[in-house]
Amino acid sequence: MPINKDQLRTLIVQPVLAVLDLPAPDVAENLLMGTAAHESHLGDYIQQVGGGPALGIYQMEPATLNDCYVNYLDYSTRAALKAKVDGFLAAQPVGSDGKPDKSAQLATNLAYATAMCRIRYYRAPGALPSDPNDLNGLAAYWKQYYNTPLGAGTVDQFIADYNRFLG
Repeated sequence: MPINKDQLRTLIVQPVLAVLDLPAPDVAENLLMGTAAHESHLGDYIQQVGGGPALGIYQMEPATLNDCYVNYLDYSTRAALKAKVDGFLAAQPVGSDGKPDKSAQLATNLAYATAMCRIRYYRAPGALPSDPNDLNGLAAYWKQYYNTPLGAGTVDQFIADYNRFLG
């Protein structure tokens, strides 16, 4: 059964975006909601169908999570943003090093997964669509920067899932 869209929006996505305080929160809000609607049908799938590595409502792969840290958040000039993101980590689950298992938390921690999805989009080289209600623009942005041009998802599928789960 999917997560209630209104609760996801108001209890998770909006508060996380407020803490991160990055540009275009209204556009990012609809982009994140659309990503969750398409990638996991708002939580129907927490682990990638078919046994792939993607986890959570945004179906982020651990390699993508790692890349967000190694090639972006771990730079000292972004320490404040990293601290905000890491502030969403829960004490559990932990890895073998005794520290929070960030990859596992993509599946178990909605706020952390939301923060990481926003960071993934924030790092994208293209500007977000200017209109938060431009569904075609949001879908094209998702396809280019989240699913990637070589990914199996399509703009039409994103739009259909957005309308189905968020309409």
